[in-house]
Amino acid sequence: MSQSDIFAVTKTADATVFAGRARVRQIQVHTSGSGSPAVVLKDGGSSGTTLLSLTFTTSNVHSVNIPDNGILFTTDVYLDLTACEGVTVFLS
Repeated sequence: MSQSDIFAVTKTADATVFAGRARVRQIQVHTSGSGSPAVVLKDGGSSGTTLLSLTFTTSNVHSVNIPDNGILFTTDVYLDLTACEGVTVFLS
């Protein structure tokens, strides 16, 4: 098995997390105190293909570990946030 470096990107609003091929390994989510917190990761920008969709409880910090080699995004990693204060995405 080959090894690769892990790097982290933090966002507080909808945005491209990484512009290029990458694997998402883990996500840390800080949800806000209202609404229905959700995180959606898409491959190919805001209108791209949804590869991960998660919902959470309010006012908490959540850590989501992706098993094995993570989720492969071939074009880019786009983050769509709802009722979240911030998200850190760990990639390789």
